[in-house]
Order: sequence, then structure tokens, then C-alpha cells
Amino acid sequence: MLTVNEIFYSVQGESTYAGRPCVFVRLTACDLRCSWCDTPYAFHEGRKRSLDEVLVEVDAFGCPLVEVTGGEPLLQEEVYSLMQRLLEGGRTVLLETGGHRSTERVPAAVVTVLDVKCPGSGESHRNDWTNLVRLRPHDEVKFVIADRVDYEYAREVIARHRLADRAAAIHLSPVHAGLPPKTLSEWVLADHLPVRVQLQLHKFIWDAHTRGV
Repeated sequence: MLTVNEIFYSVQGESTYAGRPCVFVRLTACDLRCSWCDTPYAFHEGRKRSLDEVLVEVDAFGCPLVEVTGGEPLLQEEVYSLMQRLLEGGRTVLLETGGHRSTERVPAAVVTVLDVKCPGSGESHRNDWTNLVRLRPHDEVKFVIADRVDYEYAREVIARHRLADRAAAIHLSPVHAGLPPKTLSEWVLADHLPVRVQLQLHKFIWDAHTRGV
């Protein structure tokens, strides 16, 4: 069984897949408490669903792109079977994970979007650095940036782990309604960083607090 917070069909707001229609399977529970978290309702809200029940609901949308997210999806044991079954159904599967749980068992064909926590999150001490060693060429890395300290932290991690050579994309995302995107863009340009400045597209299409988008 899986504890599912919500399943919905929307426009992908992040990653290199931004702008594409996508089915989101949001699982319940997270053992992080990031200062900028935008889905605290996923900490506890949800109900038990069988794997088959979840797959039937995903199938009903007829969409080839599916993201498994949370909360922290890797807290639930059956998430691995969910991802494998989605792949076997011919879908492109994205996994958004907080970066503190091992990705060792994630199926090879899944596109892992690994969120490396910066100091401003309050959770940077929880990063599992072995996950960066496990990056596959199609995986992506994300840093949420609250301020200059976070930016310099991300810059150092990118260089130390040679992420530009090891991931399909590196995203620097300003905290929505916090750090101005212009400021982050100017820092990136000044340092010639090999990254993408990423805005959360869904928060510009809909109100930032709207669920199910």
C-alpha cells in the first residue's frame, strides 16, 4: 500500500520537462522541514491506496509523463514498485527527492531530480552526498536559493562534485516571493555558472498557494 496525498494532471513546473503536461503522484510524509517548503500539507494528509488503484488513476489521464513526488517519496517502500510499474507501462518517470534519502534502489530509467539542500533550508546537514556519486547522465540536480550564502554554497558544491559533467542539468531556483529572480540571474551571469535559472512555472500560471497544479 501507498499513502497518497494527491494525484493530479497539470503542467510540469520545474526541471528540463517544464511546460509539458504531466501526471503528478504526490506521496504523503516527509522527514525534512525546509524553511521554504511549499507543500506542508503533504506531511500528514493522505490515504492508503493500493498500487493497482494508483496506476488505474494515473492511466485515466492518458499522459506519457509522470512525476513521483512528495513529501519525500523515498520514505515509502512501495514507491520502487510504483516507479517500475510506470516504466513498464511505457511512461517517462520523474522522481523528485529531497537528496537526504539514498537513491541506490531507484530504477535506472527513472529521471531523478535531486534536490541538494542549501543552508537557508535549515536542512543542509541532511544531504546524502553519496547520491551525487550515483547520478546518471539523464538525472538532474536542483538547488533552491534563498540568499547569497545559499548561492555560494551551491556554486561550491557544483564545482567540487563536477556536476556539470555528471548531470543532464543543474537548476538554481530562487525561493518564490523571496529572492528576486533578477538577482539570482545576475549572480549566475557574473560567475558564468553552467546552470539553468529555474522559476516554478506553475506558480506563475496559477496562484502560488493553489493545490493540484
